[in-house]
Amino acid sequence: MHPPKHETFDLLACTNTDPKGIVRAVDVYSVEPWGLYMARPTPGRAQFHYIESWLLPELNLRATVFHFNAGFERDQDFYLDVGSYVPGPQRWTGEDHYLDVVVRTGMGAELCDVDELLTAVRHNLLTPEVGERAIHTAVSTMDGLARHDYDLCRWLAGNGMVLTWRTL
Repeated sequence: MHPPKHETFDLLACTNTDPKGIVRAVDVYSVEPWGLYMARPTPGRAQFHYIESWLLPELNLRATVFHFNAGFERDQDFYLDVGSYVPGPQRWTGEDHYLDVVVRTGMGAELCDVDELLTAVRHNLLTPEVGERAIHTAVSTMDGLARHDYDLCRWLAGNGMVLTWRTL
């Protein structure tokens, strides 16, 4: 079992340090009162060539669009990571709390990796309080998505969070 994944989003250097410590150049950072947008290439990845993410601290979510390479496409529109996302004037940080939600707009959402969260709590990689918060986040996310016909952007816009995405 791996410890929680940590990332750093350096707004001044325009870099993203991934959980393995690899520093990657970021094309775009955009800060809103409710979140941080990041867009960057993913060199060396076979599955996808570009990612876009919104860090949403108030909701304990990171919403990502993966731009897949041919032959690696997945049946998903958005990938949501449950975690802790902490804003700062020059640097944001993220800690992944294992749970993920795969969103298929207008069709449904799937909660993934509940077993990983429970194992992490059992092995003291997360406190029971953090594990409980992750579960509450996942439940409220699934509820919000269901109430908005599994339209992530519509649900978030109703919370004053208007997401924008690049067209690649």
